Amino acid sequence: MVARVFDRVIATIRKLFVSGRGGERIAAPTPAPRARQHNIFEAAATYVSACAEDDQQRLDEAASWVSPEALSFGVNELACRAVIALARERDESPQSVARSLLGLPVA
Repeated sequence: MVARVFDRVIATIRKLFVSGRGGERIAAPTPAPRARQHNIFEAAATYVSACAEDDQQRLDEAASWVSPEALSFGVNELACRAVIALARERDESPQSVARSLLGLPVA
C-alpha cells in the first residue's frame, strides 16, 4: 500500500520534469524494484498464528521480517485487540477475559 503511494508520487514528480518548451523530458532516475517488505502487524499475525499452529518454520520466518522490538510491539497490539474483541463478544471485562485465557482465577 505504501509502495503504491510512493509510485504515484514518483509518477507525479516525473510529470513535473517535463519542461514547458517543446515537451522535452529531463532525465529522472528510475527507482530500482524493491523486494516486498512486511509490516509489524503482518509479522505479528503470522508469528502468533504460527505459534498457535506449532509451525516453527513460519514462526522463524515471521520473526525475521522485522526487528524483535517491532515484533514485540505488534504481538502486544494483536493481544490487546484480541482481548477486546473477545470481551465484547462475551460481554465481559477485558481483565476477566485475559485472566480466563491465561487460566488465572477471575478476580
